Amino acid sequence: MFDLSLFDDRKILIVGDIILDRYFLGTVERISPEAPVPVLHQKTSFNRAGGAGNVACNVASLGSRATIISVVGDDKEAGDLGSILATQGVRFRAVVDRERPTICKTRLMAGTHQLARVDNEKTDQVSVDIEREIMNAILAEMPDHSIVVISDYGKGLFSPALLSQLISMAKERGLPIIVDPKNIDFRVYKGASVITPNQKELSSATGMRCFTNAEAELAMRTAADRTGSAILLTRSERGMTLLDNNEYLHIPTQAIDVFDVSGAGDTVVATLAVGIAAGFSLPQAARLSNAAAGIAVSRVGTATVSQNDLQSTFFLPVQFPDENQTLIGLIKKRETWASKGLKVGFTNGCFDLVHPGHVALLEFARQKCDKLIVAINSDASVRRLKGTSRPLQNEMARRRVLLSLRSVSEVVIFGEDTPLDLIKQLMPDVLVKGEDYRGKLIVGADVVTANGGTVLLAPLVEGQSTTTLAARASGGLRQ
Repeated sequence: MFDLSLFDDRKILIVGDIILDRYFLGTVERISPEAPVPVLHQKTSFNRAGGAGNVACNVASLGSRATIISVVGDDKEAGDLGSILATQGVRFRAVVDRERPTICKTRLMAGTHQLARVDNEKTDQVSVDIEREIMNAILAEMPDHSIVVISDYGKGLFSPALLSQLISMAKERGLPIIVDPKNIDFRVYKGASVITPNQKELSSATGMRCFTNAEAELAMRTAADRTGSAILLTRSERGMTLLDNNEYLHIPTQAIDVFDVSGAGDTVVATLAVGIAAGFSLPQAARLSNAAAGIAVSRVGTATVSQNDLQSTFFLPVQFPDENQTLIGLIKKRETWASKGLKVGFTNGCFDLVHPGHVALLEFARQKCDKLIVAINSDASVRRLKGTSRPLQNEMARRRVLLSLRSVSEVVIFGEDTPLDLIKQLMPDVLVKGEDYRGKLIVGADVVTANGGTVLLAPLVEGQSTTTLAARASGGLRQ
């Protein structure tokens, strides 16, 4: 099983081509009288960091610390990128080249359908002076990071000499190097730990088809022989194939609905980097990357993926040997959240049958904090409170269901009748209970408020009760 909390605070250095992705979304209701083209009635617009910027934002979204080194122009678009990255918690070391614009791709979208894309870019090789500035930035940042990502979009940042020097420096320091390639001569990436081409890139680099498993394996072997690197091939609806230590691993896709594939490769690279930095094996990190890609393509635009997204996809609660170890791990995680300035919320209950009332309470609580901890009564505790016929689901089943909800960050089980000791140890910033507790004693409220926190009551959803649902299921009540 995967303990995704190991992603927290890993330091990832990304070097590559950064892109400002602009999206104009609207509806099409007529054809232009000026030309046979659709008229987009704009409803909204937004900007996102693309290319290497999307890799960095995904790294940050997964809980790790991202630093990106890239080239931008002396223009408004560079400022827009800086603001986006700062909001995402990404450190940006921008090298300004006044001879080129910040790369910008503008997409016109009708619903999830792309009507057109307008690119503003200059892709010739950066000057020797700019390359020297890039290398100086890399030299300054590399000692503070545990892995290096090369995000090559073929926009003129990486010369063969820069790539060779960068890979050599990382290897001298024992840092893994992950490459997302665009150069069709993979030999320029020789010495990298992992190269992550898609089918088109691998075919262009090897001159070989890679559609079937047998074709893919042969092309990957050729690329591995040329570079000395492991190869992680992304294969669209066929998932991924990993070649590592002369062994092939075919990983089927986890995508359900595909709305937009832009940026999915960035998500793969980011998740792979964070996974390796967290100590997972390459096959484990590849499986996590595959799941992350499936989430990314189900969203519009260059989207990020979080720990909660991955946890929900795998239905993976963090696994520890016993309840005490679970609490120790959670206390450490809560301390990490606090160090990042994140507001932590807390609520508790049996959550025997999760119904719309529970979902509404959890969503309300999540809106009031950055991370939400849900404490659930153990099976023994539920029996003491509710009788021998309860719980209807055991504690691990209840925990797994709650962890599948995006509003929930972590679930902890407690064996006492109340969560008072748990609240004292976790010391949440926000304590949430249902509106039915108005005027009643709320366990832990005094502890939270004395520590400067707040206690909030969530609106109730009428007619929702586990006891009522259980009675109806057994035929005791009629609807």
